[in-house]
Amino acid sequence: MLVRAYRLTDRMGVVILKSSAALTDGLLGSASAVRRFIVGVLLLIWSVVRWLLLLVWSVIRALLAVIGAVALFALNMGRRMTGQAVRYAGDSTETVMARRAARAELEASLTEDPLKAQNRVLSGVIVVLLAVLIGVVLWATNPTAESPLVLAPNQFNSDAADAAVTPQATNAGVAVALIPTSVPTATAVPAILEARGSLAYVVRENAQDDIWAVDVGEQTPLRLISSEADDRDPAWSPDGRRLAYASHQDGNWEIYIYDVQTDNTTRMTYDLSFQGAPQWSPDGQWLVYESYQGDNLDVYLMRVDGSQVERLTSHPEPDFEPAWSPDGRQIAFVSWRDGNQDIYVISLDDPRDEAAINVTNSPTRYEDYPAWSPDGRMLAYSALDEGIEKVFVKTVSEANAPARVIGRGRTPTWSPDGASLIVAVDSFDGTQLIAVPFAEQGVATLVVPVAQGATNPNWAPAPLPAAVTNGGGVPLAGPGRLYIEQEQRADEDPPYKLQSLINIDTQIAALSDRVNDSFNALREEVNDAAGYDFLGELEDAFWPIDRLPQPGEERRNWHMTGRAFAINRNNIAGFPPPIEIVREDLDIQTYWRVFVRVAEDAQDGQLGEPLRRIPWDFISRNQGDVEAYNQGGRVRSTMPTGYYVDLTRLAADFGWQRLPAGNDWRANFNSTNYWIFYKSGGLAWYDAMRELYSEGELGGFAPQPTAIPAQPLPTEEGQSSQPIQPTVAPTIEPTIEPLLPPPPTVQAEESG
Repeated sequence: MLVRAYRLTDRMGVVILKSSAALTDGLLGSASAVRRFIVGVLLLIWSVVRWLLLLVWSVIRALLAVIGAVALFALNMGRRMTGQAVRYAGDSTETVMARRAARAELEASLTEDPLKAQNRVLSGVIVVLLAVLIGVVLWATNPTAESPLVLAPNQFNSDAADAAVTPQATNAGVAVALIPTSVPTATAVPAILEARGSLAYVVRENAQDDIWAVDVGEQTPLRLISSEADDRDPAWSPDGRRLAYASHQDGNWEIYIYDVQTDNTTRMTYDLSFQGAPQWSPDGQWLVYESYQGDNLDVYLMRVDGSQVERLTSHPEPDFEPAWSPDGRQIAFVSWRDGNQDIYVISLDDPRDEAAINVTNSPTRYEDYPAWSPDGRMLAYSALDEGIEKVFVKTVSEANAPARVIGRGRTPTWSPDGASLIVAVDSFDGTQLIAVPFAEQGVATLVVPVAQGATNPNWAPAPLPAAVTNGGGVPLAGPGRLYIEQEQRADEDPPYKLQSLINIDTQIAALSDRVNDSFNALREEVNDAAGYDFLGELEDAFWPIDRLPQPGEERRNWHMTGRAFAINRNNIAGFPPPIEIVREDLDIQTYWRVFVRVAEDAQDGQLGEPLRRIPWDFISRNQGDVEAYNQGGRVRSTMPTGYYVDLTRLAADFGWQRLPAGNDWRANFNSTNYWIFYKSGGLAWYDAMRELYSEGELGGFAPQPTAIPAQPLPTEEGQSSQPIQPTVAPTIEPTIEPLLPPPPTVQAEESG
């Protein structure tokens, strides 16, 4: 019996050891971060307790072994003595009774051994500890337990997680489960981006447009198409394999198709006239686009194989920005045919201009960039509304129903599932492509930050091919830098001087040394774009400090800083006028966009492009029109024909900003300011003046000290208080002389 008990206890010890190891591995493999910490502490306590129990158990097992050996020896001796007595002497009654008493005493001593009681107590303690440990295991592996650090299931990469816990074969051929470790995974894609796919959009960099692309849900965009000329208007084919776009790469605006899979580009149009804004038919067999032919911008259809071209619209006013409906039977486009920039829909079953339906019909907004929803029921578009660019959605079949405002942004594109839209939103430090929920409630989500002014996103259902993403995109094809500003700072006050402008026809042909190089580079760019030296004649450049402004002109004028130039404001007159001015109300300010008409010998499509916004007519204010007089002019009645260059955009490429109109521009033409461009370089007006003038030369323009108000003296009881008289610094009075300080030194640039 004792030997059997010894073996049983030995086996129980082995079972306890193996169970503890198995439970330890299970806990470490299934618990989360918080649970692992708690279980680790418990396991540490259990290890200590287990070590103590094993120590006690070893001692008890040794004592049991000794006692068992002694008991066996005593039993054997008793049996031998009893046998001898039977064989030689026989048993007497007293002897038998004595042996029975001795045996009973021995059995009683064995039965009542205190070691058995200790063994039972120890077994009970072990059972309790095992029950507690099993309870901890069940709690730690419960999938419904809440923990603030538990990640959502979709935040794990299942493939990576499975690989992390895959058994590894040892040298003996036995699979051993590894403890799983944290595997870095991609951030979960928001619900409004679950359609995935890829995005193409336009970025302007170094005075040229290029087409970029990014997989939806990724944050690493790449340049997809780049030539030394402008590439824009990207449109994915329905299968996402081809990209149609407009480009000026062959000397005039044409339509191209880029096969993303094969990296091949096909030119689709061959005409000196302007072609742009392509969009695909739902079956991928046709393109709809805008084309300027016969001094009119209209919508055309073309088979992708180039075998057939059809003119869809022929209204005298411009029709542009077409979009093909998902059912393939309707075309949406923008038009000025009713005297306002609205969105129309024309049916291919009745392709007459008279049958086109005005969907937006809002005289207070200029709608643009129509985009069909995937189900073909709605149109999304953008427009300036109360000075803010907004995105609208309207049901096509309900022409009189109000449009739904989605939010701020422009140039919308639908997700392939119609659950959201991506729009471009400008801010002070750049542009963001934002996903806005539509079908369900949700929060607008940043897709990818892009360069300032990026536009025209187009969402495809297919991701970018691995060949494109692995290649990292194409490099910039144009010049690396537009100009280098060569500055000469002097160790004196003031630190900079003026630099003369070569061959510029104006009163003082000079600008600050800190901006003259950018102006010269801009002048060359405009000359190339317009076909003649438009900036070779200026109304103004530098103003001396003693020049008095006209009524409506700012006294602190940027011309005095040497950081502004003005084109000839009278260029708005003529037949045709050299420039056209488009009004833009942004926030609470009125700005102007200047378009320069290209040279007459380049009016065949080689330079510039046709206008899409009808210009502002300033001359009408003096032609007897009372309303035009009160409003400072009006929108022209018809769109000017011909090709133009966006001077405002080119100036911005070189850092020159347009000046907003003054608050009284409607009544005072001098404060209209459409002719002024300036480059602050991040400086306030006075700081820019200090680069050319010392503080003493600025006279009354210098900041004036402010008097400190009188403060009462602290008083004690019975004493009257007297105010402290402030010490007033002497006021700096400007010297009133017939001539104020002369302008700073003008340094002529070295020619050649």
